Amino acid sequence: MPLFAILTLFPEAVEPYLGASILGLARERGLVQTVAVDFRDFTRDRHRTVDDRPFGGGPGMVLRPEPIAEAVEWLELRHGPFRKLAMCPSGRPFRQELAGELASAERTLILAGRYEGFDERVREELGFELVSMGDFVLSGGELPALCIVEAAVRLIPGALGDEESAVRDSFAGGALQLDHPHYTRPRVWRGREVPEVLLSGDHAQIDRWRRAAALHRMREVRPDLLSNQPTNTPH
Repeated sequence: MPLFAILTLFPEAVEPYLGASILGLARERGLVQTVAVDFRDFTRDRHRTVDDRPFGGGPGMVLRPEPIAEAVEWLELRHGPFRKLAMCPSGRPFRQELAGELASAERTLILAGRYEGFDERVREELGFELVSMGDFVLSGGELPALCIVEAAVRLIPGALGDEESAVRDSFAGGALQLDHPHYTRPRVWRGREVPEVLLSGDHAQIDRWRRAAALHRMREVRPDLLSNQPTNTPH
């Protein structure tokens, strides 16, 4: 059973999401283990200090290496070695391919940093991989860490009610392809009708329309994904 551990200063913010929806159901079914560990618990001073001023000057505070390292070593002593990821804006972009790797990994540990980041020696000493969710900055790594856990867990067999959902998702199987538009009842809403082809019952025609609609959406919002793609447009 895969184990995902998140190192955070705010486990009370992380735990409710780990226990809700797909993640919570997967945990209840015994498909995955998740845990949020407060690395402030591994401090040694009475003020429970986790950060300090950066050497060389500059704004903000930097997370000290000691409590993070001790939290990691405590987890690995209990469970065994983890694949270790650290959320960082300068890390490599997170992609569906990595989600698939983590879904089949035995243990994954994700460091949700805070402040100006963490002491570089943590990465060097413990072998953290730097991972980014995009070209933007948040106050902490908790939300990105949860994104990674959910992206991986939903690929674990049995985690979704319909296994076909994961197969058909955008970027499933490493494909650089957006999802097609979706429609449900009512058939007409505020004067906008469901495309007639979706009501035809002709599944081959519907599949062709969906592929073309996905490419049309890519052309509008993600032209960077369009290399080596056909150029059909939905009607």
